[in-house]
Amino acid sequence: MFVALAAFSWGLSGGIGGILMGQGWDPVVVSFYRGAIGLLFVLAWLAVRPQGSGLASGRLWFWSAVAGVGVAGNFSFYFLSIAEGSVAVAATLMYCAPVFVYLVSFALRLETPTAFKWAAIAIVMLGIVLLTGIYDLGAGDVTLIAAGAGLLSGLSYAVFIFGFKFAAPHGSPQAILVIAFAVLILILFGLGDVEQMVAVLDTASWPLFVVLGVLGAGLSFIFYIVGLKHTAPAVASIVAMVEPVTASLFGVVFLSESLGALQVLGMALILFTVTALSIRASSQRNVVQPVPPVDQEKTPNPIDRR
Repeated sequence: MFVALAAFSWGLSGGIGGILMGQGWDPVVVSFYRGAIGLLFVLAWLAVRPQGSGLASGRLWFWSAVAGVGVAGNFSFYFLSIAEGSVAVAATLMYCAPVFVYLVSFALRLETPTAFKWAAIAIVMLGIVLLTGIYDLGAGDVTLIAAGAGLLSGLSYAVFIFGFKFAAPHGSPQAILVIAFAVLILILFGLGDVEQMVAVLDTASWPLFVVLGVLGAGLSFIFYIVGLKHTAPAVASIVAMVEPVTASLFGVVFLSESLGALQVLGMALILFTVTALSIRASSQRNVVQPVPPVDQEKTPNPIDRR
């Protein structure tokens, strides 16, 4: 239930972000407030559960900062892809994050390539071609910026996965998320439109920003990590499909978006193939294995999400 709630919340956050950007708000500003409100929640979580935080560890700070760079890119590129394209396309492309994890793992020799993995990656690539329509950009609705930003959001999420994974042995998930969200705020404040950021505090749209932060980064991350403690990773991988499905339905119902038959086929290829990869990885438990955490139950692996 907790994993499903987290995935559902992430899906809704994409749609809410789409509404805000439709009102003229910059993707970086939307991402900033999503992370800032999320930081308040994980700070409260850390205050309630300070045991084993690991905040005295330099390695925790370093890898958590790497995770922060990843989540900053993930939020920003995701909303940029929505602004330039659609919620459905952006959410599905972000769901490709495990493919980037595999490719980086192959390059670093942390993962052994197999025919199954290469075939799965090839199917995902075919799905991306069909979903984005890059074979016929002149007739397609998805721009190069939208497609590129969507893929970069997935790549950024892969960076978050690596950062979180390497930080996990040195502290608690709430401490990692506090540092990661703090880094996100610093990065996006430097990149964003400061005038717009200030204007948010005195706009009629501020309730949407609050809901976005609560659903997209506050309660959702807590729900997800707590849920993983009581859920088999293979089940979590399947349940996580709630996110792109929810985002797509939100776009169709509330933002008047539509997908062609080939785009729907491409989306299906991506979702089912990535889910199969995640299930296989969770059964083998051999993806990106650094020194294991002292308490594996305490700090679950976020790769099981997508």
